[in-house]
Amino acid sequence: MHSRLCQFAVVFWLLCTTITAGRPVSQLRFEFSQPHMGTMFRIALYAADERTAGRASKAAFEYVARLDGIMSDYRATSELSLLCQKAGNGPVKVSADLFSILSISQAFAARTGGAFDVTAGPIIQLWRRARRTGEVPDREKLARALALTGYHKLHLGPATQEVQLDRPGMQLDLGGIAKGYAADRALALLGAYGIRSALVAAGGDIVVGAAPPGEKGWRVRILSLSPDKSAGEFLLVHDAAVSTSGDAEQFVEIEGVRYSHIVDPRTGLAGTGRSSVTVVAPDGTTADAAATAVSVLGPADGLKFIETERDAAVFIVNVNDEGALQRFFSKGWAARSKAPRGSMYRLLPDVLSQSRITQAGA
Repeated sequence: MHSRLCQFAVVFWLLCTTITAGRPVSQLRFEFSQPHMGTMFRIALYAADERTAGRASKAAFEYVARLDGIMSDYRATSELSLLCQKAGNGPVKVSADLFSILSISQAFAARTGGAFDVTAGPIIQLWRRARRTGEVPDREKLARALALTGYHKLHLGPATQEVQLDRPGMQLDLGGIAKGYAADRALALLGAYGIRSALVAAGGDIVVGAAPPGEKGWRVRILSLSPDKSAGEFLLVHDAAVSTSGDAEQFVEIEGVRYSHIVDPRTGLAGTGRSSVTVVAPDGTTADAAATAVSVLGPADGLKFIETERDAAVFIVNVNDEGALQRFFSKGWAARSKAPRGSMYRLLPDVLSQSRITQAGA
């Protein structure tokens, strides 16, 4: 649905809180980064030696690169693009990963009434052009794009691992779920190398495994939309994921109206105003898709939706017409946001030239 580069002037702070003073730590911390899927993927992990850490991170990045080759809507030769080229021509056999992410996407589409919908590619293409040209898509073009959009036009055959797109011209866009899915797979692959304490960050999507040795978890700081950069929420997480969706960097202002890159697949319209949505969930795929869906649904319906998702919580920040911040929390957020203070690690903003994690003062 959208690609994000660390949204809404958010800075993620990855922190840890020591629980046993002087506890010996047999594992060392290693950090790696590579650009994939239009963003910087970062891995922080604990391993016994550099060789193990290097082999594991290399395998994880190679898997992410392979997923990019499958799921990119920017590459004409990706499996996703080749599938769309066959739209309207019957079922197409696809890879296990593509079938898996489309199956998960269809389930989210049904649960959100189409607020999350990977068939919205034609609409997203129009609004990408709008950000380049500064012109709002005209009604006729939007109507044609809407006619090609709708998750009911996408059919899956589990028995044969086939996908069918009903109408020629349909385009799929996995931008609202692919990074979370890739981060999940990367973390699982690290686990296959015996690494349990690890973090994978992909732009606004963070997936973590077990807590670092001697610590309670990975502490994540999410800065708000407030001009006060010291303001924000803190999370303490392990074996979970955090995803943020917002419009800080990808938007266009046309005739005094700010249009987000996040579009509503049901209406074809881009969101207006400033907002950010942060979701905590058991896995990155769920967190990524849920953050996208809540951004479209808005606070009232978004909160209702999150309450139906197992072990998920959401924090929503909007800026109203008067410029005041409005904050909304799901019932499960309070338990997530009471992380104790401790040593602090900052994940730099998602800019390709900034590819390291640096330690900051506590």
